[in-house]
Amino acid sequence: MEAGYGPSPTPAGASAQRGPGRAAAVVLEMLRAQEEPTTAASLADRLGQHTNTVREHLDALVEDGLATRERARANGRGRPAWLYTAAPSPTSARGEYAGLATALAMQLAKSSTHPRDDAVAAGMEWGRHLAVALPEEPATPGAARRDVVRLLDGLGFAPSPDQRAMSVRLRQCPLLDAARQQPDVVCSVHLGIVRGALATWHTTSEGTSLIPFAEPGACLLHLTGATERTP
Repeated sequence: MEAGYGPSPTPAGASAQRGPGRAAAVVLEMLRAQEEPTTAASLADRLGQHTNTVREHLDALVEDGLATRERARANGRGRPAWLYTAAPSPTSARGEYAGLATALAMQLAKSSTHPRDDAVAAGMEWGRHLAVALPEEPATPGAARRDVVRLLDGLGFAPSPDQRAMSVRLRQCPLLDAARQQPDVVCSVHLGIVRGALATWHTTSEGTSLIPFAEPGACLLHLTGATERTP
């Protein structure tokens, strides 16, 4: 790899998602204080705000990956209310990922007879796990590509996609030191994560590729193969 090429390290403790505004942050803190999933109306009552206002903040938090929502059980007529839950801290989740992925990659590099293939396979299992944790499955290949970008953002890659998320620059790497030592293995884990998530979302994944240290400041992820739905 050429000197100066590739991403920068992911800053320790840096937020992976766009931070909420002040009003939404207040709602998020109240949501984190709840022991069980709760409704917008219940939070609004605690905060002394209008339910519609709180619901708008909650939906924005869900969109940013800071909260999740699911329907309450049906009880009589009418559509059940949404129940909201604060998402796990992105910083702690990213730190856990970095430690486990580094250990996995180094073990594969030492012990596997086919480290690259095994790294992709391990990454795919990881990607499937991350994909099913999202509150809603993307309905189209375009939405799946955008959710891949969100997933990578949550892991600390600071992705910068083009307009249709066909090509994505990964401007940071939470495993940069390990990737410089074992790029075939570490970067294959990352490619596997992408492919596993896409496969879980019923989107073609075999045509995806990852070029490590492709240019100054970034690796390049190509999602041009993620354009069709699968059974």
